[in-house]
Amino acid sequence: MYSVSSYGQMIADGPRINAYVAALRGAIRPGSVVIDLGSGPGFLALVACLLGARRVFAIEPDNIIQVGRDAARDQGLTDRVEFIQNLSTKVTLPEQADVIVSDLRGILPWFQQHISAIVDARSRFLAPGGVLLPSLDRLWAAAVDVPARYEAIVRPWEDNRLNSARKLSVNCLSKIRVQPENLLGQPVCWHELDYRRVEEVSVCKNLSLPAARSGTAHGLALWFDTELFEGTGFSNAPDAAELIYGNAFLPFEQPVEVVAEDRIEVRLEARLLGDDYAWRWDTTVISRGEAKCSFRQSTLLGVPLSAAKLRKRVGGYVPAPNEEGAVTGFVLSQIDGKNSNEQIAAALLETFPRRFRDREDAIDQVIQLSEKYSD
Repeated sequence: MYSVSSYGQMIADGPRINAYVAALRGAIRPGSVVIDLGSGPGFLALVACLLGARRVFAIEPDNIIQVGRDAARDQGLTDRVEFIQNLSTKVTLPEQADVIVSDLRGILPWFQQHISAIVDARSRFLAPGGVLLPSLDRLWAAAVDVPARYEAIVRPWEDNRLNSARKLSVNCLSKIRVQPENLLGQPVCWHELDYRRVEEVSVCKNLSLPAARSGTAHGLALWFDTELFEGTGFSNAPDAAELIYGNAFLPFEQPVEVVAEDRIEVRLEARLLGDDYAWRWDTTVISRGEAKCSFRQSTLLGVPLSAAKLRKRVGGYVPAPNEEGAVTGFVLSQIDGKNSNEQIAAALLETFPRRFRDREDAIDQVIQLSEKYSD
């Protein structure tokens, strides 16, 4: 989850927040019902109220939602906005919405459960003829010459005895701010993510990036621009104002010297695995009609796994609970709507006397699990 300061930076991002306010102003009509999906501290939910929405549902799983509740109370808006602390996919609402506004992206739109949540909200919450904000994201890519950034990624592992980690480091997606002079060619629009129609939560596309000048290709820079509502939007392209999102950087396994008219062919994939996305970028540099070099990279290769961890990922592995699992299982068995946290902690301390220092230590464990798994 984000920190309070991170939420503050989002609200302070003028081009982003001003575009969202303008989009809400255009989309909301007298009597509109609005859902603020992933509301955070509730800023856009309160804006929707002030713009004339009849009813606003602000949905946010993190405790930052309390900031919105307090602000609504202070501004006398509690009769028009309801704050719901939960994942949107677990929520039911008494009526459908005319407008759903959200910004659940990370650096790129394929981030955690963003697209899954949009698809679910659109199908269950949006009234016929309703509006999604944003309506469309366009994704862009360019090969970039960024020696300082590449050095920062690989040099720590090349200058010591941990050089085996270099291969891990070049299989990681990171945040970067690219300048126009870093581009080796014109950006390519490689995908349009239409939130009004999207069903598939993963993406796989082939890109062809012609080099327009000589230089060193250190990797790919990715970014998006968005259409929020009827011409209102923003871009975080290298030649636009810097936004909170930044650009994504996918480094190549090795830097590649290119000249004008070379082509960088990429098969780019973002696939949802569990709660977040794995990225894969298979790259071939074509020079004078021949393959100059090829790389096969994935963020799955950027995660070190011990032999013990790999063994547990095999389908035939027979798991048995460790002590932490046994403690968790015991506490969950006691969360039955009858026992208080104190009663569960007392039983926990009696069952696992060596695991906890004292009663306070045991009740802290119970509270953590209770917050996560109880209504």
